[in-house]
Amino acid sequence: MLKREYPFFIKSTVTLFGLILLTYTLLNLRDILTPLAFAVIIGILLNPLVNRFQKKIPKMLSIILAMLLAIILVGGIAFFLSKQIAQFSDTIPLLTKKAEELMTQFRTWLNESFGISIQKQVQLINEAANGSKALVGKTLGTAFGILGVVFLIPVYVFLFLWYKRLILAFLYEVFAEENSHKVADVLNETKLAIQSYMVGLLIEAGIVAVMNSTALLILGVQYAILIGIIGAILNMIPYIGGLIAILLPVLIATVTKDGYTTQLGILGAYALIQFIDNNFLVPNIVSSKVQINALVSILVVLLGGALWGVAGMFLSIPIIAIIKIVFDRVDDLKPWGKLLGDEIQTNKNNKFFPRKKEGDTLSEQVVKRS
Repeated sequence: MLKREYPFFIKSTVTLFGLILLTYTLLNLRDILTPLAFAVIIGILLNPLVNRFQKKIPKMLSIILAMLLAIILVGGIAFFLSKQIAQFSDTIPLLTKKAEELMTQFRTWLNESFGISIQKQVQLINEAANGSKALVGKTLGTAFGILGVVFLIPVYVFLFLWYKRLILAFLYEVFAEENSHKVADVLNETKLAIQSYMVGLLIEAGIVAVMNSTALLILGVQYAILIGIIGAILNMIPYIGGLIAILLPVLIATVTKDGYTTQLGILGAYALIQFIDNNFLVPNIVSSKVQINALVSILVVLLGGALWGVAGMFLSIPIIAIIKIVFDRVDDLKPWGKLLGDEIQTNKNNKFFPRKKEGDTLSEQVVKRS
């Protein structure tokens, strides 16, 4: 029996319709899917610890103990940051006063340089404020959504770890038996990729936080430790987070100090830290054997932000890494897997495109020892 081939325009139309339907689903179900995605990643990270505990204690106690250790670690960091934030809140009135003085100077400069009257500036600010009322309501709704996520994620993590074998059995049985080895390969590679990427990301964030805080302390910036840690957290968002992280210390220095020497020092210090991070920390600590090229990384981070906000930016790289693992193991999708990657297939003797030497990064070594 001959296999029926459909014209290209029909295939492309069906594919485009499927992508539109997928985007619509992801956008409208983000409040449900976001905590689920985080729970899957956290569950994969905690799974080795649960397996180690399970050798000595029952399964339920193993899961509870692993989750308690994770909650204590996160709670300790949150407690430390809360003390820093409390100190920061005590000086908000002074910062507000200085910000108003700087704003007055800025308005005068706009009036003298561009002829924009102060009344016109006030009118523009009022219009922007009126237009942002809906944004404030949306922000409050997001805040309540975050509180809901905080309570939902531990429940999801526990259930994922408890029903792990059931989920794996389903994934094996839903595909044909001859594809079972491919399913096992995809699941194993996915687990290792997420574990190594997230472990490496946490190690990198710790090192960047220390470097940020040290640089800001040397420059005499107030709340250096708090700003340094926030900068390291923002830096976990690929490519975009590092740029955003520079704005906060520059703003604090502008409000608390006279002149612009400190701001220039911050820009220089953060540029050096970004150089060290991109050329030494990321290649040797974070980078996984599942490589995503820079163009795709930037696009998926922006798309993740458009669909799921800040949470989507954090989740975009692990999700695209899983997609690439699947593409690389399905014959019809292998070209797309190559498009997502950053390796150029060339002759091994080609001197213009030498192959990289493969080796385990620090994060992969940590995962393999666990």
